[in-house]
Amino acid sequence: MKIICIGRNYVDHAKELGNKVPEEPMFFLKPDSAVLPARNPFYIPEWTNDVHYELELIIKISRLGKYIQKKHAHTYFDNVGLGIDFTARDVQKALKDKGHPWEKAKGFDGSAVVSRKFVSKNELDLENLNFSLEKNGEEVQNGSPNQMMFGFDDIISHLSQFMTLKIGDLIFTGTPSGVGPVKDGDQLVGYLNGQRMLKVDIK
Repeated sequence: MKIICIGRNYVDHAKELGNKVPEEPMFFLKPDSAVLPARNPFYIPEWTNDVHYELELIIKISRLGKYIQKKHAHTYFDNVGLGIDFTARDVQKALKDKGHPWEKAKGFDGSAVVSRKFVSKNELDLENLNFSLEKNGEEVQNGSPNQMMFGFDDIISHLSQFMTLKIGDLIFTGTPSGVGPVKDGDQLVGYLNGQRMLKVDIK
């Protein structure tokens, strides 16, 4: 299983971090060891002082594919879930300043929260989904696929030009604005169309 993450896919998020808006889907990978086991708390690593939450829609690949045309991309996923891409922002900044890859800031153990439940796309209006994140009971992020620069089909088609997509691969599709830090004692709760999909306690 691969975990592929799309960066800067929401204009407002790119701007809030002072980043350029990409001209094509920008992606990076997390190892499967990054997945936070179900019901486990997220422990802030000792080597960072600035971990941020980033709530994202996840699509799960359901067919083996390579060089997928955009018009066929919708047939390569069946389900949509929710996830959090935890990012060690201070470490990421130091890496970016040196022109180094981001994996140390993005791929550490527990940095990928994946909802236990996925919803069939046949039960959803993919253009008008709403997903949101509450931190300690207060909404901090709210987004919809219609705010994405690159939609699900664009992402699948683009990624498949560079790597074979396999059954079970997870694609984190980008985060809206409102990202921020977490600290010991915080609780994060994620919703998809008002349905609670995930809960994470921060330690």
